[in-house]
Amino acid sequence: MKIAIITGASSGIGREFVKQIDCTEKLDEIWVIARRGERLEELKSIIKTRIRAISLDLTDEHSDEELSYLLSDTSPDVRVLVNAAGYGKFGEFENLSLPEQEGMVRLNIQALTKITYRVLPYMSNGARIYQVGSMSAFMPVPFISVYAATKAYVVSFSRSLNRELRGRGIRVMAVCPGWVRTEFFDRAVVNDDVVVYYNKFYTPEQVVSLAIKDMKKGKQVSVYGASVKLFVFLMKIMPHKFAMWVWCKQQKK
Repeated sequence: MKIAIITGASSGIGREFVKQIDCTEKLDEIWVIARRGERLEELKSIIKTRIRAISLDLTDEHSDEELSYLLSDTSPDVRVLVNAAGYGKFGEFENLSLPEQEGMVRLNIQALTKITYRVLPYMSNGARIYQVGSMSAFMPVPFISVYAATKAYVVSFSRSLNRELRGRGIRVMAVCPGWVRTEFFDRAVVNDDVVVYYNKFYTPEQVVSLAIKDMKKGKQVSVYGASVKLFVFLMKIMPHKFAMWVWCKQQKK
C-alpha cells in the first residue's frame, strides 16, 4: 500500500500539501495528522485519494507511539512524508510562559524528529521528506527567539539527513517560506510587543507548488518569493549581529 503521511494537515501549509499531493501522486491512502479531528474528516469530501484521519496532539511526548503502531500493523510503502505541524509565539522570552516555550520545542523539533524516525523504516528508493521550516531559520531573531531557533534546527537536520539518505535514494528538503497567510498568526501574535514587518503575504498554494517543483530538482531548501530569497542570501554574508540590530530597530527595542 503506497501512502503519504502529512502532519499539521488541518490547516495552512499542511492542508495544502494534502491537496497538491492528491493531484500529483498515485497513492492508495493519505494519512493526515492533526489535533483537530473534525478538520481532518472534512478532507474526505474534497480529496480523491482515500484519507485516513489520525487525530493526535503531537506535543504529547507519546503521540508518536500510536503512529508507530499503525505503521507496524499495516507495513505501508511511505512515498511522501510532510512534517508541517508547528507553531510560534512572538514576544520577549522572559514574558512568554515556559509551557508555551516548551510546546514550541516539543512540536517543532521533538515531534518532527520522532515522526521522521518512526517513518523512515517504511520508506524506500524515490521517497521524499518535506520538513517545513521558516525564513526565521537563517538568523537569530530576538523576540521570536525560541521559534527561530527551532526552525534553524529543522534546516540543519534536513540538510544533514538528506546527505545521509542519499544511498537509499530518499530525498529530504526544508521548506522555508516567508510570511504565509495562514492561521499561524492567530496563535503567534499574543500582544503588541512584536511588530510583524513584511513586504507581502504569500499563499500556501504558492509555497507548496514551488516546494514540489524544487523537490523534483533535487534542492535541499525551497524558498518562495524574491524578497525572501534575497533575505536568505544576505544572511549568508551579513553579520548576524548587524541583522539583529536592524530587526531590533524595527521593534523599537
